[in-house]
Amino acid sequence: MNAIVLDTPEKIARYRLLALRGALRLEIAGMKKRGQSAYQTLKNEGYTGTRAQVLEQLHNHLETTKETIR
Repeated sequence: MNAIVLDTPEKIARYRLLALRGALRLEIAGMKKRGQSAYQTLKNEGYTGTRAQVLEQLHNHLETTKETIR
């Protein structure tokens, strides 16, 4: 089993965004959760638009920053 080590603030922030992307995909599919939605969390961080637009913006952001974090 391979362990993942998130030892820098950049890696931790990227992992958080990956988790929010997964949560947003589930929200779009219809799942609900208690507390603040992933969509609202991402909107508070500056993403704008509908859930689908925010998901696309987040995906593009993660793709452009993928190579800089390794």
